[in-house]
Amino acid sequence: MGKTSGTRDWGQIYSIYGIEQKHTLFFLLLNAIAFSLLSTVFFLYFHPICLSLESSFLFSGSAAAARFSAGFFGAVTALSAVCLFFAAANFLYSAVPLRYEMAQRMVGSVRDWSSVRTALDLGCGRGVLLNAVATQLKKTGSSGRVVGLDRSMSTTLSTLRTAHMEGVQEYVTCREGDVRRLPFGDNYFDVVVSAVFLHTVGKEYGQKTVEAAAERTRVLGEAVRVLKPGGVGVLWDLVHVPEYVRRLQELRMEEIRVSKRVTAFMVKSHMVSFRKPSQHFVGPGEVRLDWRC
Repeated sequence: MGKTSGTRDWGQIYSIYGIEQKHTLFFLLLNAIAFSLLSTVFFLYFHPICLSLESSFLFSGSAAAARFSAGFFGAVTALSAVCLFFAAANFLYSAVPLRYEMAQRMVGSVRDWSSVRTALDLGCGRGVLLNAVATQLKKTGSSGRVVGLDRSMSTTLSTLRTAHMEGVQEYVTCREGDVRRLPFGDNYFDVVVSAVFLHTVGKEYGQKTVEAAAERTRVLGEAVRVLKPGGVGVLWDLVHVPEYVRRLQELRMEEIRVSKRVTAFMVKSHMVSFRKPSQHFVGPGEVRLDWRC
């Protein structure tokens, strides 16, 4: 048996959900192997390489300089190989086992699932979080359903297959749609969740541009809009969490909580949970909030 994630075997999790963005993993592994082979060549043929460098016009017969250069490049290639193998291992772990573990934590951050009738997973991907929510609904005997929204129809079809494999297909609905213009009415869902997705919105503008930040906060506003008063939102994402917290504070969300840092895909990540106010009172000189902003 392989390592376990909670009560699940990692091999079982991989067999159901597979790995998204396999090309990234293959790229890291191929480069790690290439650098490993190159560093091995420097180690095995260090003396001939030094002689070759010494005889070249760059070093003008300086044996010390040739040995230093060969040793330096050999060490750099070896260190690069180690870093690339570590990056590949972290990517492999983050892609499914960590995502599965975080999905359980996100589900656990919602106190009462028995009263949940409708839930939404933004950017559901292959359904790790979606199926975790559906499993929780099933455990509580709820008649509720969770909707998975993704920009790709092919992804939603594969998500439905994973729901069937998990035995929760009767609790799951998948839709293709644009998260920047959610195809749902105001105050529709009891719970809104999203895992490692929001940072991808607006990436066509570049991750650190004002335009990309505006797109991300727009999606956050949409999530708040479709959330019922008193409803709970739970997000797990990379890098931009402080930006989300500021936006949630601007939207007057309650009980905003940020988890400790978790390293995922070689960068920092955090989980953020919040509650939409049951009522919003407009005081003197105060403008009623528009969640679409």
